[in-house]
Amino acid sequence: MPTISIITVTYNAEKTLRRTVESVLQQAALKNIEYIIVDGASADSTLKQVEDLKSKIPNFKCVSERDKGLYDAMNKGLKLATGDYILFLNAGDVLYESATVEKILVQASAEKELPDVIYGETDIVDDKGQFISHRRLKAPEKLTWKSFKMGMLVSHQAFIAKREIAPSYDLQYRYSADVDWCIRCLKSAKNILNTHLTLCSYLSEGVTTANRKASLKERFSIMSNYYGYMPTLLRHMWFAVRFYTSKILGKQL
Repeated sequence: MPTISIITVTYNAEKTLRRTVESVLQQAALKNIEYIIVDGASADSTLKQVEDLKSKIPNFKCVSERDKGLYDAMNKGLKLATGDYILFLNAGDVLYESATVEKILVQASAEKELPDVIYGETDIVDDKGQFISHRRLKAPEKLTWKSFKMGMLVSHQAFIAKREIAPSYDLQYRYSADVDWCIRCLKSAKNILNTHLTLCSYLSEGVTTANRKASLKERFSIMSNYYGYMPTLLRHMWFAVRFYTSKILGKQL
């Protein structure tokens, strides 16, 4: 089977890293996983937890040094990766079940040609790892680079790109470079595989949600760049109407 590089970016993540690491360690296809941790010179016990991994994961890499932010660290992870595929899993996020990676790689291997992009669904959990809900935006049956004009229909944690087509993250974006990255991956992709599986669970609060207004501005700029300013503006007006209508109807119910 092909191999996959799972990359986790950390900074003072002592409270959330363990569950992510455990979900990787539990994978039935552990021998097909290269696990990479890119740490931003944490001052808590994150690095002690990382040190314990060296004897547990056959193919493990770690770098700890100051960086210029989340996406700079992710670019470092891309440079360290040697797997056929790339998957970013944030501290606190977990793979859905112990057979998740095996199922992904088996499906990829069954294709006539290894897919350039593989995707699936995600669930949302709280800081204790408890299920909150399924992600509101459902992954489309067929995914193309144009799909993202309707929003980020596939979460970054359930978006797996072949390493050879994966570009560096554009550091002009501080909060939504992952949207731009996914679109660029899809524009380069010839074969795209929908696993029809829930691939991971992710924390409800992250860098993007904590900086929601700035993130939304960046997403609007990114979508305008790829899909045109006026079409993007009109779609966002419709998003706003739909959002507030659902709020009103929810209160009435």
